[in-house]
This record gives sequence, C-alpha cells and structure tokens, in this order.
Amino acid sequence: MTDDIDRIMEVMAAAFDPTFREAWNRRQVEDALKFGNSHYCLVNEEGEWPQDDEPTAGFWLSRTGFEEEELLLLGVSPAFRRKGLGRNLLRKLQGGANERCVKRLLLEMRRGNPAESLYRSCGFYSIGERRDYYLTTSGQRIDAITFACDLA
Repeated sequence: MTDDIDRIMEVMAAAFDPTFREAWNRRQVEDALKFGNSHYCLVNEEGEWPQDDEPTAGFWLSRTGFEEEELLLLGVSPAFRRKGLGRNLLRKLQGGANERCVKRLLLEMRRGNPAESLYRSCGFYSIGERRDYYLTTSGQRIDAITFACDLA
C-alpha cells in the first residue's frame, strides 16, 4: 500500500491548488487507510488501475459508515483532465459503494470548486452548507457545500 500512498500523494500535489488548503498530508492519508471501512481507487490515463511503470492519473479515497459512504478526496492530475477520468472515478466509486450495500454517497467541497458540475452530472445534489468553512492562504473564508447521491 505504501506505493499506492505515494501515487495518491503525487496526484494530490499536482491536482489540488494549495491556495484552498484542501490537500491532505501523508499522515492523514495513511491514518485514513488503516481502517477497514476506508477504500481507494487509482487510475491511469485509460481509467484502469495503473501498472507499476505507468503514471497515476487520478484517485479517490472514501470511508464507509452504516449505509452511507463519504468521498473524502478525489483528484485528477491536470495533465489528464478533460478526458472523462473524473467521471470514470465517480462511476467506480458508485459501483464499489453499491457492492458494499451503501444507499447514499456524501461529499463536501468548497463553493466555487469547478468539479461541482461533474458531481451534479453524476447524480449528486446539494443537501447543506457550512458557512466560512474553508480558509484560504490569503485569509479568505469560503463556504463548504455538502452533496449527496442516492444509490439504487
């Protein structure tokens, strides 16, 4: 799993704008993956699990609770964006969650995140917000929006 954590960290470093402080550090990722209710997926540029010598284009990390699963992180490296990999990752998350008998997916993101249109197109809808939740490096406060997606 250490190699997979390296892959997650590499994508996160490229994909997450440090201005918004959304990226996790290695310890946070390692701690999340210690528990049996955490799941992750890596993809190469074709949307498949990357082989040893292939670059990782994207990933997601989630945590399952009773009948719900929270998408903690999802990232696609900028070099691989606009190729359907974000949608591919969300479909893989939804499929895995269905296999785990999850009834609803949850995620939280900052207001203005360009990924919102992707989430909405994959069945997510807004269910709440946290005012001034995110603090940027410049001191600006940004609301967090909570989304849900009902699964069959």
